[in-house]
Amino acid sequence: MYDQIREDTLYIILYSIVTAMNAMASIYLLFRRGNAFAADITPPVRLRRWTAAFFAVLAIGHLWYIPAMMFDSREAAMVSMLIGALLDCILTIPLALGVMLCMLQDRRRPLWPIGVMVAPLAVGMIVCIITRSDALLPWVRGYFLLTFIGFTVYLVGAVRQYGRWLRDNYADLEHKEVWQSFLVLAFMMIMFGYYVAGYGGMFYEYIIQVFGLFLVFYLLWRVETLSDLSIPLAQDQPETEPATIEAEDVKNNGLSQTNINNVETLLQQHCIDTQLYLQHDLTLPQLAQIIGTNRFYLSQYFSSQDTNYNAYINDLRIRHFVSLYREAIAAKRSATAQQLANECGYRSYSTFTLAFKQRMGQSVTAWMRDSGE
Repeated sequence: MYDQIREDTLYIILYSIVTAMNAMASIYLLFRRGNAFAADITPPVRLRRWTAAFFAVLAIGHLWYIPAMMFDSREAAMVSMLIGALLDCILTIPLALGVMLCMLQDRRRPLWPIGVMVAPLAVGMIVCIITRSDALLPWVRGYFLLTFIGFTVYLVGAVRQYGRWLRDNYADLEHKEVWQSFLVLAFMMIMFGYYVAGYGGMFYEYIIQVFGLFLVFYLLWRVETLSDLSIPLAQDQPETEPATIEAEDVKNNGLSQTNINNVETLLQQHCIDTQLYLQHDLTLPQLAQIIGTNRFYLSQYFSSQDTNYNAYINDLRIRHFVSLYREAIAAKRSATAQQLANECGYRSYSTFTLAFKQRMGQSVTAWMRDSGE
C-alpha cells in the first residue's frame, strides 16, 4: 500500500492540503482576535482553544505518518503506524470528544472520564509497540467501537438536555443551538468505525483525507458561529435565589395558585402591555429582573403552564405578527412576511417560519394566502 501512496501524486497533494489546513486553522483560532465568519458573534474562548489544540494535533499526526509512508521495511512501517495510533489514542480522540462537550454551554461537564475511557486504548497500543505485533489490534478496535457507541449515547442525551436548557432561558436560539452536532456525530461514528476497521487500500486513504478536510471547514464554521452564552447569563442571573418558598409551593412541588396569578399579572403589565417580547435575544433572567421577580418563580410559572420560556415568547411574537398582518390587510397596505417578522423581534426569517408553523399548524405563506382571501 505504501508503494501505491508514494506513487499517487494526487493523494500526496490532498494529504498535504489537509495537513496545511489543520495547521492554519489552529493558528487562526489561537491568534486571531476577530471573527472572520460572523463579526457580530463572540464565540466561547474555551471551545476555540480546544478546537485549536485538536487541529494542531491533527496536523502533527499527519506529519508523523509521512515517514511511515516512506519506509521500505514492513516492520518499521508497522511500528511507526502503531506509534501514530498511540498518539491518536492519547491526543486526537480525547481532544475530539472534548470539543464536542465544549459546544454544550449549559454547564461545564467534567472531562476526566474521557481520559479514563481512552486509557485502555493507550495501554493496548503500548503493548503492541513493545511486542512489535498487531495481535491485540482486533481487541483494541472492538473496545474503541464500544466506547464510542457509549459516548454517542451519552452525547445524544447531553445535547437534548442542552436544548431544553436553551428553551428555558432564551427567547432567540440563533447561533446557540448545536443540533448539527447530531449529524457530525453520526458522520464521525461512521468514519471512526471505518478508521479502526479499515485494512488499507487507496480508496480508504482518500475517504479519510476527504473527511478530514470536511471536518476542518465544519468545525471552523461551528466554533465561529456559536455564541458565548456564559457572558449574558453571568451578568443577568440574580445573585441569590429566593430565600424562602411558600409552604404550599413546596407541598405542590411548584407555585401556588396565588403566585401563579401574581406572575401572570407581572407578565401582562411589564412584558405584554409594553411589548417587551419584541426585544431580540431577551433572556429569562432579564425578563425576571424587569418584571420584578426571579428566575426560580418565572421558570416554575412556565412549567405550571406546560410550556417553556422560548415557546412563551414565540407565542407572543406570532400573535403580534398576526395582528400586524391583519392591520395591513385592513388598511390595504403591502407587507411582506419577512418585513413583519423583523418587526416582531426575529432576526432570522427561517427561525420565524419554523416558529410560525409550530404555533399555527401551517406555513406562513399558506396562512397569509388563506387570510388574504
